[in-house]
Amino acid sequence: MKYLGLAYFTPEKFAQMTPAEVKALVSQCPALDEKMQATGKVLVSASLGDLDQWKTLRPRGGKTHISDGPYTEAKEVVGGLFIIEADSPEEAQQIAAMHPAATLGEQGGWAVELIPMDFYLSR
Repeated sequence: MKYLGLAYFTPEKFAQMTPAEVKALVSQCPALDEKMQATGKVLVSASLGDLDQWKTLRPRGGKTHISDGPYTEAKEVVGGLFIIEADSPEEAQQIAAMHPAATLGEQGGWAVELIPMDFYLSR
């Protein structure tokens, strides 16, 4: 089974951190990412771009309307994603628990949401 992991942060909380705090926090991420990748179960892992570059596409009046993102009104925003292929929900949870947003960054409102998914490849 494949699982989508969404890594969240709270922009308001993150903005309250000093540049030194952000640097100290983010500097811990590569080791955790490497640990998660070392399981051999992570198919995709990515950080998402700056919020001011996001666009939202919605159907409006029979046409596609494009506006500035993020895509939903929320206190928490998706900052990264990963896809795990695991043999059980418990294994997926163990792997997702290695992600930096599941182990660090409480002061930045970090969190991970793990979602079972059907997976289709198209070319």
